[in-house]
Amino acid sequence: MLLYDVKMFQSTLNFLTSLVFAVFSTFGINTGTEQPRHDVVERLGSQIEIRRYVPRVAAETIVDTEKTDNPRGDAFRIVAGYIFGANKQRQKIDMTAPVEVQSASTKIAMTAPVEIDKSDRKLIMRFFMPSQYKMSELPEPNDPRVKLIELPAATVAVLQFSGSTNDAAVFEKTAELLKTLEGTKWKIAGTATALFYNPPWTIPFLRRNEVLVAVSQ
Repeated sequence: MLLYDVKMFQSTLNFLTSLVFAVFSTFGINTGTEQPRHDVVERLGSQIEIRRYVPRVAAETIVDTEKTDNPRGDAFRIVAGYIFGANKQRQKIDMTAPVEVQSASTKIAMTAPVEIDKSDRKLIMRFFMPSQYKMSELPEPNDPRVKLIELPAATVAVLQFSGSTNDAAVFEKTAELLKTLEGTKWKIAGTATALFYNPPWTIPFLRRNEVLVAVSQ
């Protein structure tokens, strides 16, 4: 009788676990997806964190935004193809979060005399590789548009938000981040980018989005 009860309990637990994962997947909530390791160095108010990231490896592609109506979608398919097996070893690589996007349309001049090149038509997208891989251990991409790059350790200011991930929302949040940094000890030291942690079908208010920029003291 006891063995029967144990089996019933295990079956019920497995069912509930599967149900929870199914619900999370439907709503686009990440469960157990690896994210790049970092430490929070400081918090500025309730929304902005200063983070220190360890070195990372990423698969990157660059798309000409004037040659496509859907640059993000095209970039995603190119890099996703690599991790789904479009490489010399036909090796699948686990998806991690977030996806990093840098778009010319969301760039903001930081401080004078910095000038943004208005002719820049590039969208850059990066998938971060699982931490178990060194650069030398990753398979070579089949698609020459995919490049494997090593990112050094970095200190960044990050503003988290939910809702829309379109360029207008990213531009607005980037402006808010840069404005908040004014008058602090943290000086802008790079170009702002955006991080998206959830799949496109995620309910907007459940999304985790971030804008970030490299900073120094």
